[in-house]
Amino acid sequence: MIELRYFAWLRERVGTGHETVETEAATVADLIEELKARDEGYAFAFSDTGAIRAAVDQELVAFDAPLAGAREVAFFPPMTGG
Repeated sequence: MIELRYFAWLRERVGTGHETVETEAATVADLIEELKARDEGYAFAFSDTGAIRAAVDQELVAFDAPLAGAREVAFFPPMTGG
């Protein structure tokens, strides 16, 4: 089981801020594909992966990062400084 967290407009599009899922995904990219197949909200939220960042267990990662042993995956838009 992996805890998923969604922030900003991703949360609005999928309709929740967090959920726990069982997944066979080996990487973050595989997980995104599983989520996109769920329904239109997820497909819309993850339609432009260039506008999404991911963190596994609170560490910023690339989409090819492995999920083995992960407890949490967070998805959020890029952060801007100011």
